[in-house]
Amino acid sequence: MGPASVFARSRRGAGDARHVKSDIRQLRGQLSVSRSRPVEEDVHFMTAALTERAPSFGHLFVDRIEKTPNREAFRYRVGDAWKSMSWAQTKVRVFNIAAGLISLGVQPQQRVAIAGTTRIEWLLSDLGILCGGMATTTVYPTTAREDVAYILSDSESVVLIAENAEQANKALDSDLPDLKAVVLFDDTPADVHRHEGVEVITLADLEQRGAALLAEQPAAVDDRIAACGPEDLATLVYTSGTTGKPKGVRLVHDNWVYEGKGVAALNILGPDDVQYLWLPLSHVLGKVLSAVQLEFGFSTAVDGDLTRIVENLGVIKPTFMGGAPRIFEKVRAKVTLTAQGEGGLKAKIFDWAIGVGVKASRIRQQGGQPGFLLRLQLAIADKLVFSKVRARMGGRIRFFVSGSAALSAEVWEWFDAVGMTILEGYGLTETSAAAAVNLPGDSRIGTVGPPLPGTQFKIAEDGEVLIKGPGVMRGYHNRPDATAEVFSDGWFHSGDIGELTDGYLKITDRKKDLIKTSGGKYVAPQKIEVIFSAECPWAGHIVVHGDGRHFASALITLDDEMIHEWAEKNGLGGKTTEELARDPQVYALIDEHVQKLNSQLERWETIKKFIILPRDLTIEDGELTPSMKVRRKLVEQKYMSELDSLYKG
Repeated sequence: MGPASVFARSRRGAGDARHVKSDIRQLRGQLSVSRSRPVEEDVHFMTAALTERAPSFGHLFVDRIEKTPNREAFRYRVGDAWKSMSWAQTKVRVFNIAAGLISLGVQPQQRVAIAGTTRIEWLLSDLGILCGGMATTTVYPTTAREDVAYILSDSESVVLIAENAEQANKALDSDLPDLKAVVLFDDTPADVHRHEGVEVITLADLEQRGAALLAEQPAAVDDRIAACGPEDLATLVYTSGTTGKPKGVRLVHDNWVYEGKGVAALNILGPDDVQYLWLPLSHVLGKVLSAVQLEFGFSTAVDGDLTRIVENLGVIKPTFMGGAPRIFEKVRAKVTLTAQGEGGLKAKIFDWAIGVGVKASRIRQQGGQPGFLLRLQLAIADKLVFSKVRARMGGRIRFFVSGSAALSAEVWEWFDAVGMTILEGYGLTETSAAAAVNLPGDSRIGTVGPPLPGTQFKIAEDGEVLIKGPGVMRGYHNRPDATAEVFSDGWFHSGDIGELTDGYLKITDRKKDLIKTSGGKYVAPQKIEVIFSAECPWAGHIVVHGDGRHFASALITLDDEMIHEWAEKNGLGGKTTEELARDPQVYALIDEHVQKLNSQLERWETIKKFIILPRDLTIEDGELTPSMKVRRKLVEQKYMSELDSLYKG
């Protein structure tokens, strides 16, 4: 019996701790995860994930303050310097924000929207909203004006906390009768378009109002927390939607509290860990890490600037970081191309070391251990190459966590080879992010791991992954019809195609994305796209096409940064991306990688023809969702004439 079957049986009924403990004892014999506490305490932690959850996010926050008031909670950038904040200091700001919102008249479970990039103010505002018993509506900063208006209207948000005037004006230029106030992180009210009936203040103003209210009513926020329960609405996250209008996913306090407990039960993190957080907090993957932090009390360094990730890792020296596959692909490509660009002996040593590391990784994947000679080679490779790569990223990374899209085996093996394992996980907005995650002592390549304690998976007859557990949403906001479509007999229909092996889940594609060629063969585009993204550092995106056609083709874009670096070294410097997309040398470069891709595919899956687009796909043009997923149908429709040309004759 695998881990998934153990976890599935452990959800027999609320509070049935006796059966839970029995299941967990069986589980401990199956997972080779390093432990830092006694078995009895481990069993208690897993039982608590199901039976001893805090009533709300606010309760969890207050409990954390009481346990470790003087420990560091956050580090954040002020200019080029990093500033630290303890849990006690965090409470002051969070309670002032909560009280400030109360002073604006925001009632329990009313929605307060946040539109901004990942930064300390986003985290503090979200905690303030939740401690005030209100609910957060998350808005991506890249969301188009019309979609911002739709989200704020559909959610009936009464306050918008905006990063700057640009974000605020997206809302203020629309007719939003429920909106009563706008709060700014940056800029001043004078920078914002005026709108009758909408008060505009700064975050500092809001905190001052909150402090004044607490001076008069010291228990104002405590009373809101005490009145908040597990089924109260905590967050409305609008799915980015590859088709149609976004749907608001209703996540209650118990969803988030469960996520924290579920991860705690796995014993893969501790209070002394340091997290580096750059992920969009408008996305559930970023949001869930906040719940996990409250459960453990570790420190989080926060900076949403993607251009500084590697630089900041070297300064912060975190022990773990969550990320999306594209980040890991770019880091691997950058390090590899830099090393190979030096040429000569250094390049040969680098390639040899990576080969040794991958060989050892594959042996470990098969359950074995490297022999004496390979261990000796690993020691040399580590001294010459791996230790230097790890040092670039702070030198203390125990593991990365990858989510939001599929991770290629090639990228996973590369990171494992250099000593920084990536734990691939799985979840959706509708499951509060984490439904499954690999474990450090038993991370299985190509899978997304076993389910969290209390979560169950089932594979439907058509291969769709069905999910049940405390992390699953309570429905779509104002959309009972859409809610009914994705639930049957208590199971949530994920829309993903997958399989279970020994309790570990493998995702093969999105159900709606499967391609059926005119010859009747099924092609999973995600599989092909993941392999190619890892294989070709010069490419930005690839969209596999072929539904109803007699072979598969592809639209490919160029990665602006990487292709221009290549162009400078190959006599094409100074050309624009559009010009490079038409250049025969660039076509030959991409074709070389397409052929390498094809060598790893079945005959009917291979890309027979492709087109290089003149520019990369963008959120602004609607080709990517705010979470960077390709809107496949829209892209195909936009470039249908180009695709049709590939099949003529």
